[in-house]
Amino acid sequence: MPRQPGPAGTIRYWAAAKAAAGTAEEGYAAHTLAEALDAARRRHAERPEFARVLLRCSFLVDGDPVGTRDHTTVQLAEGGTVEVLPPFAGG
Repeated sequence: MPRQPGPAGTIRYWAAAKAAAGTAEEGYAAHTLAEALDAARRRHAERPEFARVLLRCSFLVDGDPVGTRDHTTVQLAEGGTVEVLPPFAGG
């Protein structure tokens, strides 16, 4: 039996991630961060820079840093927010 769609929320892209995605934000329907990012990669497959930028990004899920946790273990909530943060220069 196919897995049901996950909770719905918002992915927000910042700086280089926003430029690579061509949008500041979009929705997700995913159980985990890994599922949400995989779906985003598929949606932006025509923009190869997007996948490259994601490799360098850090992520916040509902304000909490993901850090080095495996993205398949990071659960997403209904109405949640994923922040996609590329490395920033300067300070």
